[in-house]
Amino acid sequence: MSILYKIINWVIFLGYWIFITFIIIKILNKRRTIPYSLSWILIIYFLPLFGIITWVFFGELYSDKKKDKIASIILPQTTNWLKSLKINKSFFNIKNSDVASSVFKLCKNRQSLSGIKCNKLELLTSTKKIIKIIIQDINLAKYNIEMVFYIWKPGGIVDEVAMALIKSSKRGILCRIILDSAGSIEFFKSPWVKIMRNSGIQIVEAMKVNLFRIFLRRIDLRQHRKVILIDNYIAYTGSMNLIDPLFFKQSLGIGQWVDIMARMEGPIAATIGIVYSFDWEIETGKRILPIFNTNYTKNNFKNKNIIQVIASGLGFPENMIHQVLLTIFYSAKKRLIITTPYLVPSDDLLHAICTASHRGVKVTIIIPKNNDSLLVHWASKAFFTELLESGVKIYQFKKGLLHTKSILVDNQLSVIGTVNLDMRSIWLNFEITLIIDDKLFSKNLYCIQKEYINNSILINKKLWNMRSIWKKIIEKIFYFFSPLL
Repeated sequence: MSILYKIINWVIFLGYWIFITFIIIKILNKRRTIPYSLSWILIIYFLPLFGIITWVFFGELYSDKKKDKIASIILPQTTNWLKSLKINKSFFNIKNSDVASSVFKLCKNRQSLSGIKCNKLELLTSTKKIIKIIIQDINLAKYNIEMVFYIWKPGGIVDEVAMALIKSSKRGILCRIILDSAGSIEFFKSPWVKIMRNSGIQIVEAMKVNLFRIFLRRIDLRQHRKVILIDNYIAYTGSMNLIDPLFFKQSLGIGQWVDIMARMEGPIAATIGIVYSFDWEIETGKRILPIFNTNYTKNNFKNKNIIQVIASGLGFPENMIHQVLLTIFYSAKKRLIITTPYLVPSDDLLHAICTASHRGVKVTIIIPKNNDSLLVHWASKAFFTELLESGVKIYQFKKGLLHTKSILVDNQLSVIGTVNLDMRSIWLNFEITLIIDDKLFSKNLYCIQKEYINNSILINKKLWNMRSIWKKIIEKIFYFFSPLL
């Protein structure tokens, strides 16, 4: 009996270390940064049971084989569609500004598409005003309305959007909505799902969360885009979820969420429509490539807005967002302003930001003073010392949770969308962001960022260095969990 007991112990012991070795090999094969790999290895080594379980659910980017197959099929079809778009040479720009030249070349080479023009481009800030304009556009829709959101939380002014969609659907407008399963969990538990579907609206629950699917992909792989498309002509994207800030997460005591959205008209909607068609086919298996709107050429592009659309997820170039951010940071010559709710950059991005400051670029980062994520709240502080030592100014916004994701470079190049400066947005989630080469738009973005700064507290370098030892220890501990953020 004792011999059998020993054999069982040895089998368990060897099995455990074989499994640990297998995990470590998988981590190293991902070819991520050394700190990223070391963080996972340390978590597994010091907290074996917790580390293994966490890695199984969060460490590997599992994707349904069916979805991978669909993505491989979509790409050739999309390539053919893009060829038909490229025939209209007036839609595309020939030349970019100096600061935008490198990143636009990168995007053209990796995405096979030059920066595209739009007939109209607006930057919207007030959630109440944004939703009012969205409802107006929904009411005026003639053909189709398509949406994808991470969070749709029923209640308040958001219900007015639902009612507008129901009315449009009943008058014959084709309405399609994609909502993330985890982010919109309250919506899918509400009566609105049945009411809207009964009115003819097609609603898809993306990245469904259940026990079976955790063995197919990471459970924290999320559909994080925020997009609205109307008549293949009007497009919205930015940081705003479909929530009413007066009610959303108010129990946390962090104040109202502060967001921005861009509203665009023209052929830019077609390129954003390609992203939506990918998401729709991956979730449903049905193809809905956007149709050209005859209004694309009516304005003759009097505005000089030049935009690149960057998306991540199945079917899109790998690591594109990371490459774009690095290129932008290294292109800055005079000024770099970053707003992000979650500051957990990769080592490469951190180095690029610090290097920009060392080159004499005036670098400013604006983050919320209070965060809805305890992990991010502490982990982000682990980067403060190096940033401050490099001369970067860090402002903490005190009037709510600053949820805006934006970058301004040299008062000419703007980046806005759904991408946070953290590992989750850079490596994991389905994201979308716009790169806009336009001085007037950048001026408007600067005014908004300046307002954020006026409502923020500047971190004092000397006072920061005098913080207590226990805070420094907590920062380092949470830093090791950055791969999960």
